Amino acid sequence: MNILSIQSHVAYGHAGNSAAVFPLQRIGCDVWPVHTVQFSNHTGYPTWKGRAFGGGMIREVIAGLAERGALAECNGIISGYMGSVEVGEAILDAVARIRQDSPGVSYCCDPVIGDVGRGVFVAEGVAEFIREHAVPAADIIAPNHFELDFLAGRATTTLASALAAVDKLHAMGPRTILVTSLRTEETPPDEIDLLVSDKSGRFRVRTPWLPITVSGAGDIMTGLFLAHYFRVPAAEALAQAVSSIYGVLSHTAEAGASELRLVEAQEEFVNPSNVFSAEAI
Repeated sequence: MNILSIQSHVAYGHAGNSAAVFPLQRIGCDVWPVHTVQFSNHTGYPTWKGRAFGGGMIREVIAGLAERGALAECNGIISGYMGSVEVGEAILDAVARIRQDSPGVSYCCDPVIGDVGRGVFVAEGVAEFIREHAVPAADIIAPNHFELDFLAGRATTTLASALAAVDKLHAMGPRTILVTSLRTEETPPDEIDLLVSDKSGRFRVRTPWLPITVSGAGDIMTGLFLAHYFRVPAAEALAQAVSSIYGVLSHTAEAGASELRLVEAQEEFVNPSNVFSAEAI
């Protein structure tokens, strides 16, 4: 399985491609990473160095892949952080070009816009571009709770309102919606929900809430779900991805680490310590 992953990259720690690529490789995927930024570390730290790339860089790399005849072998595309509207346009151009050579390719858009408690943190115009252009172009989207609300244009405090927001996003184009974090009035305070919706139904996995704050977990979750979704139904893909990321987060919490312990916890990607099941909702 060949997955093109167009995301940010950091040299230290894990975010974007530096979070998602290794887990995907560990479960047997060939990953072609294209970086939208090259930073020393993620921007949650007080300082960072490096630079964001323009859309021209993405187009150049895609052109090089086309010269190798690789685009016809691409099974899935993941896009993550977009530093500018220009980058977003280059990503969607890449998706359109790959679909010409590989009509069955699945495009999974992680609509990186913001988060609960932080609000919108992307550059001006990017959030609107994602909502108006990237989401309609995607087969699969993977918003967190804040992004679900932003894209649907409504606050979701109950499971019913969250499902209504999911329906609204389906109407925008994506056939599959993965919500990577969800806390509603029905969610116990010491737990967290994740849900997926596609033509087979709606399913939820609930796990204990781990009191840690690290970057990259959502990037891993999105990548693992996409890879598993090629092989198994949505409910099982959700359960497998959640079981793995919960194991990694548990290892990280036990170590008291501020960055994900991907290498130390790599067995979680193939043989999770805790196996969660999805329930229909």
